[in-house]
Amino acid sequence: SGFSSQRSSSPLRTMAAELFPTKKLVPAASVQQYQQQNLTNNNTSITSCNWQGLYPTIRERNSVMFNNEMMADVHFVVGPPGGTQRVPGHKYVLAVGSSVFHAMFYGDLAEDQDEIRIPDVEPPSFLAMLKYIYCDEIDLCADTVLATLYAAKKYIVPHLARACVNFLETSLSAKNACVLLSQSCLFEEPDLTQRCWEVIDAQAELALRSEGFCDIDVQTLESILRRETLNAKEMVVFEAALNWAEAECQRQDLPPTIENKRLVLGKAIYLIRIPAMALEDFANGAAQSGVLTLNETNDIFLWYTAANKPDLLFCTKPRKGLSPQRCHRFQSCAYRSNQWRYRGRCDSIQFAVDKRVFIAGFGLYGSSCGSAEYNAKIELKRQGVPMAQRIIKYFSDGSSSTFPVSFEYPVQIEPDTFYTASVVLDGNELSYFGQEGMTEVQCGKVTFQFQCSSDSTNGTGVQGGQIPELIFYA
Repeated sequence: SGFSSQRSSSPLRTMAAELFPTKKLVPAASVQQYQQQNLTNNNTSITSCNWQGLYPTIRERNSVMFNNEMMADVHFVVGPPGGTQRVPGHKYVLAVGSSVFHAMFYGDLAEDQDEIRIPDVEPPSFLAMLKYIYCDEIDLCADTVLATLYAAKKYIVPHLARACVNFLETSLSAKNACVLLSQSCLFEEPDLTQRCWEVIDAQAELALRSEGFCDIDVQTLESILRRETLNAKEMVVFEAALNWAEAECQRQDLPPTIENKRLVLGKAIYLIRIPAMALEDFANGAAQSGVLTLNETNDIFLWYTAANKPDLLFCTKPRKGLSPQRCHRFQSCAYRSNQWRYRGRCDSIQFAVDKRVFIAGFGLYGSSCGSAEYNAKIELKRQGVPMAQRIIKYFSDGSSSTFPVSFEYPVQIEPDTFYTASVVLDGNELSYFGQEGMTEVQCGKVTFQFQCSSDSTNGTGVQGGQIPELIFYA
């Protein structure tokens, strides 16, 4: 009984180490140290005949038994051949913590085994699960969290599984979202799946260009290629699929030829909306890639140019993508003959949100005395550290409208942390500015909070100034 998988946990550990190279909750330098720390549990050397009196609570006394040979009535040989570890256990404690262990030791089909082999779970992850069962402590680290989730699912330890999922959710980024999407489906975690899709949709081009995208299975590849809400140019989708195909050829021990790439892609190639590319992208990229047959290339060219268009196996409609939302923080705007001036000074505001969002850019005011062009240096920082920066031009038509400026890629914003939005403008000196600013703005299901920034040297603050809008995906 319990959770099972065709995949071994060893690739999960390798995958996790690549996905989360630095973030750890356990202050151990490596998996080996973490494992050794558990295996050399100092509780094993208890010599006092009244050691129970040293610990005032049942929780502390129970913790003494964690990974302890004393009174052990079962042993586990954990890990794949060549990497096993013998771990002592206490049937009563394990049965209280897991319905799978209860069935194993006390159920109708229980077998009286002194030694149980568990080849599909890594020793550090098995020990992390036992530490929770014995000590009511959750120790997770990036190297082992996926394998620990596997163990928690296999032995039906739901609170530990939830903690693993929470760890993964807080670690989500465009770099690992595609791989975690694959794992979340494997582990049947719909909330994590939804979070992965939010990141993949909003930061599609970053996700598709990540190394992790090449590691996904073909079912996950197809689900991503089908996605209507990907915020990506179709040329980027096409290039990502070819990169995946090259990696899949290596996994199947095939030479990465054009023919083999097409072979491993199979019908997934028709999920790429090649006719929705710009004609120039198709002519200079997909048409010359060699992946398409001559007939397919010819038919797509005819589809672009001919009045009588041929039938295609490819979808011809562009993806809808995501619709950006705008958080407007002023109730009115104004202009006066002697302001708002720039002269290379910085306009800046701090903001926080209560849900994860992706900032695509800002809406800015423009000239109050006729049309004008501006150079804008826009920046987004977290605790003083730059997260995104771009120098961009925008044209103002002389109206009181806001004009959008965008970062190269949307930036992931975590809840309950203040970020700094800044802009340095060079252009027409006199412009519109915001008035009657709000400290809190509700945009759909997201609440924005604003506060003044010490980076602001041109008068922008909560009550008035520049950066009237934050453009975002949620």
